[in-house]
Amino acid sequence: MQLRLSTRTIAGVLIVDCHGRIVFGEESAMLRDTVRKLIAENNRIVLNLGGVNYIDSGGLGTLVSLYTTAHNAGGAVKLANLTQRVGDLLQVTKLLTVFEVYDNEERAVEAFGKSVAA
Repeated sequence: MQLRLSTRTIAGVLIVDCHGRIVFGEESAMLRDTVRKLIAENNRIVLNLGGVNYIDSGGLGTLVSLYTTAHNAGGAVKLANLTQRVGDLLQVTKLLTVFEVYDNEERAVEAFGKSVAA
């Protein structure tokens, strides 16, 4: 299943809805290129991964790359709505210690508000 992306903004935070697989090749390149362009406009991004059923090592590398790009731009990429499979993968790879992960996008958006106030 090819990766499909859609975007919307909630309370000044850009939500990127991902559906499909994030794997090495076209899918990872599309996600990377799309989000990098968006970071130039809004560096507060939530990746809604509720529709993602599979991520390979190339996809993990892309997520880490986007995290770094946003961080260097003074922003952040937060993850929301992880499926069991994706959550387990992030735990095994210890990437849960890198990313801020939220049960839902509302909590992820709220977290941006808290970090701005702090």
